[in-house]
Amino acid sequence: MSTPERLIESTRELLWERGYVGTSPKAILERSGTGQGSMYHHFKGKPDLALAAIRRTAEQLRATAEGVLDGPGSPYERVEAYLRRERDVLRGCPVGRLTMDPDVIASDELRAPVDETLDWLRERLAGIVEEGKEKGQFAQELDAEEIAATIVATVQGGYVLARASGSPAAFDAGVRGLLALLRPTRLSR
Repeated sequence: MSTPERLIESTRELLWERGYVGTSPKAILERSGTGQGSMYHHFKGKPDLALAAIRRTAEQLRATAEGVLDGPGSPYERVEAYLRRERDVLRGCPVGRLTMDPDVIASDELRAPVDETLDWLRERLAGIVEEGKEKGQFAQELDAEEIAATIVATVQGGYVLARASGSPAAFDAGVRGLLALLRPTRLSR
């Protein structure tokens, strides 16, 4: 792995674990095993490196979600696969955690990839719900954008509840409840 890659990956992990303030240049250098000169050779400073790390985190979340949402099955089955996909529930969502970081939210530049990713996810899910409505799998009266927001809120809220209780059970319960509400009366493809 190249030096810039080690710096970005180390920063991604630290942002997930400690947030922006807790991600000091010293911690980044220790985690990456690189020298201070390397960091400032490849990046202007901590904000520049943090932006690269946040963009990478957003790209990876999008790629993971896309892999499931573009997978096989009916619209309901693809939403179910997204909700039930393998996650480190107790660690929380690396993108969702950034929304709770005051330093990230205060910076238009650092917040932009987070906003764009969550907007993309809601739009992608809304498209799947619309597809399900067209195929008669979801009730016509469902508002696709509201259901997409509910799916994202269930996942993000499930992370919070799981972390608070120290158990993934709350996340799993939220997923099961949402799937029960969305379950079509008939599955057609």
